[in-house]
Amino acid sequence: MDYSNVVIAISLLLALSTSVNGQVIGFPIQSPAPAPAPGPQYTNLTELLSLAGPFHTFLNYLVSTKVIDTFQEQANNTEEGITLFVPKDSAFSKLKKPSLLNLTTDQLKSLCLFHALPHYYSLADFKNLSEISPVNTFAGGALYSLNFTDVSGTVHLTSGWANTKVSSAVHVTYPVAVYQVDKVLLPEAIFGTDIPPTPVVDIAPTADSPASKNVAAASPDSMSPSSSHRMMSSWAILNHLFLAIAGGFLIFL
Repeated sequence: MDYSNVVIAISLLLALSTSVNGQVIGFPIQSPAPAPAPGPQYTNLTELLSLAGPFHTFLNYLVSTKVIDTFQEQANNTEEGITLFVPKDSAFSKLKKPSLLNLTTDQLKSLCLFHALPHYYSLADFKNLSEISPVNTFAGGALYSLNFTDVSGTVHLTSGWANTKVSSAVHVTYPVAVYQVDKVLLPEAIFGTDIPPTPVVDIAPTADSPASKNVAAASPDSMSPSSSHRMMSSWAILNHLFLAIAGGFLIFL
C-alpha cells in the first residue's frame, strides 16, 4: 500500500478545514428538518354524542339514516370542518305537532342534515353569520336554510317552524363544533311554509274565575230572580207599614 498517497489525502483534508484569511472553512453542517405540523384532532362523533349529553334520540336518527358517516367524513377528511346543532332528548319528547313518525326515510335523512353546517364555526363566528343570514345547511337549498341572530352573545336560530337558541357549547375544537339546542329544527322543505301562528295567551278572566264571579256579583243585572223578588217584597211591606202609620196619625188629628 502506498502510504504516501494516504498522507497526501489527509493533508488535503486538513488544508480544507484550516483557516483561510482568518476564516475557518469546514464542511457545512445541515440542520435537521423541522417536524411536520400536527394535523387536526380526530373526533369520533358517535362517541362524542354518546358521552357528552342526553343526545341519544338524535344520535339514533343519525345512525339509522347513516348521516353520521357523512358528518364523520366531513369532520376528519376536509379542511372545512363541520358545525352540529344537537337537540336534547327532551326536545324530541316535547315535539307533538308536527310529528316525525310519518316522515319517509329521505325526509328523515334531510332532517338530520338540516342540523349541520358544512363548515367549522366558533362562537365568535356567529356574529358574522347573523349578518349574512340565511345560511344554507348541510341539506342544501333555500328551504333548508337557517337564520342566525346574535343577541348580547347569545346565538338564536330560526328555521321557520322552530325558534331556539344555543344553550351550551358541547365541543368547540377545530374541525368539529357541537352546540346544544333546546328544540328540534324543522325545515320548511319538509313541513311546508304554512306555519301555524304562535297562539296568543288570553289574559281575560274566564267565566269560572274568581274575578268574573266578583264582577257578576257586583253587577245589578246579574242578580238572580229570587233575590229580586225578596227585595220587592221587602219594599212592599215597608210601604204598607208607612201607610198604616200615616193613617193612624190622621185619625188622632
